Amino acid sequence: MKVVLLAGGFGTRISEESQFKPKPMIDLGGMPILLHIMKLYSAHGFNEFVVCAGYKQHVIKEYFADYFLHTSDITFDFTNCKNEMIVHRNNSEPWKVTVVDTGLNTMTGGRVKRVREYLGNEAFMLTYGDGVSDINITNLVKYHKSHGKMVTMSAYNAGQRFGVLDIDSSGHIREFREKTQGDGNLINIGFMVCEPQFIDYIDDDTTVLEKKPLETVAKEGQLMAFKHSGFWQCMDTVREKEQLEKMWASGNAPWKVW
Repeated sequence: MKVVLLAGGFGTRISEESQFKPKPMIDLGGMPILLHIMKLYSAHGFNEFVVCAGYKQHVIKEYFADYFLHTSDITFDFTNCKNEMIVHRNNSEPWKVTVVDTGLNTMTGGRVKRVREYLGNEAFMLTYGDGVSDINITNLVKYHKSHGKMVTMSAYNAGQRFGVLDIDSSGHIREFREKTQGDGNLINIGFMVCEPQFIDYIDDDTTVLEKKPLETVAKEGQLMAFKHSGFWQCMDTVREKEQLEKMWASGNAPWKVW
């Protein structure tokens, strides 16, 4: 099962750093937050990724172009007019990474639709490129396969900043909407599993994933909630980045499951 990562937005709320690179490429603990997310999936045996790039997409491509070099111990031998590179040890993961330029101003749904040709006619995972978690991906996938619905979305109690989920006792998400003053706290944190036909609910580049597509499948009874009670934190602001950096530096980073 492939993992689709949304990594094309402008990151305006953390513009102090995103003016130089896409938000998913901002460093956390010495490596892009995107890699933290990929390492989580890889720890559960999922090693094939499709990155939906957009804003400064060349930064993502250049990073992975040099990734093998950066994770290896290498001797450069220029003696006797040679120009040889000898790799002694490599610590890179067994990943296959497809980076797709999905457009500068494309919305989240449109980005997913643009990578359809790389997914094949099979279920895929989908998440945002700016949030870290210790969510159990293995259990998430098992849950998705058990209920037979079109989409599983991970739900988390994180206050009222984000879109709200109305979940019934059987786990069905009956309504997906933006928050109001009287809403509860369960919110969409990404880490979704989707059947391929879900992409048919996306019209074009202007489609916001969290609007018509998810709202429609919820009304049709095809959106299920996987409730996560562990750790999750997005990195929308400099303050949130600093909080995550402190956790990483202290050795208390719950999302580091690898």
